[in-house]
Amino acid sequence: MADLDQRNNPYNVTQASRIYFLPNLMTAGNLFCGFAAVIKCIQARLLTDAGDYARDFALAHPNQTWIHLYTQAVWLILAAVIFDSLDGRLARMGGRTSLFGAEFDSLADVVSFGMTPALMVFFLILAPREDFQWFREFGWVIAFIYLLCGAVRLARFNVITNPLLHRAEAESSKDFVGLPIPAAAGTVASLVLLLLNMSANARELRQLTLALPLILMLVSFLMVSTIRYPSFKQVNWETRTRIRTLVIFFIGVILVVRLQEVALFFLFLGYIAYGLFAHYQRGVRHAQMRALRRKVVKMKQETSE
Repeated sequence: MADLDQRNNPYNVTQASRIYFLPNLMTAGNLFCGFAAVIKCIQARLLTDAGDYARDFALAHPNQTWIHLYTQAVWLILAAVIFDSLDGRLARMGGRTSLFGAEFDSLADVVSFGMTPALMVFFLILAPREDFQWFREFGWVIAFIYLLCGAVRLARFNVITNPLLHRAEAESSKDFVGLPIPAAAGTVASLVLLLLNMSANARELRQLTLALPLILMLVSFLMVSTIRYPSFKQVNWETRTRIRTLVIFFIGVILVVRLQEVALFFLFLGYIAYGLFAHYQRGVRHAQMRALRRKVVKMKQETSE
């Protein structure tokens, strides 16, 4: 029994470093999608510059433009979001969680949801060839701030979910503290996809994508904030719901299928707005409770006098 308890201890060397096939295969898929998206972004950037590479690439891939490459990079990021949601769920369903899996997942997330969106935005708008030259001076700083906040967000998540960390019962919520980095990357990627499909040419695209730095800074702040976001970890096949919720879910799925670019962006934007609204509501309730307590204390003092 003592040996069994030791092997089930998450800080046992064997248990902590255990590699489970399916969950870590999903994490590897996440990492692959991020790596492939980086390659697509680099190819798209090189294709916008006149040179030998652009000429050779055009000859080898006559139907591929830089817009197609950025679009492929966006879909790879969104595919990485799906892989990231599957690895943890498979691990929890099979009781196959390990510290190795958690660390591997965070390292993959830094690439897929940190480095890749930062490079995409930097290549697409923050370092243009002709327009908005003033971005050249500090555009890389905006992209790095996003990457830094994403890395800090992942490090904080690993710390607060550590099995040895003692939490108060009030802090045992399943919600995420701060915007999850996959949601941040999905917001940026879906906005890029929307703008790419709205643009008629490169000049119009650069004018429209002035919103990208603002979105990048917003999600960077939200990732390191204390605003709580739902994790959906408790949703499974036995989860009960109302008919209204089920109908809204299916309507959302239909909209995503029919209006891919628009629906995806507003889906991620709605998730961000939900967290902000819930945070505001909690602040209002806490303020009301504090006011009520002060009123009760004042009444007791007046009664004692």
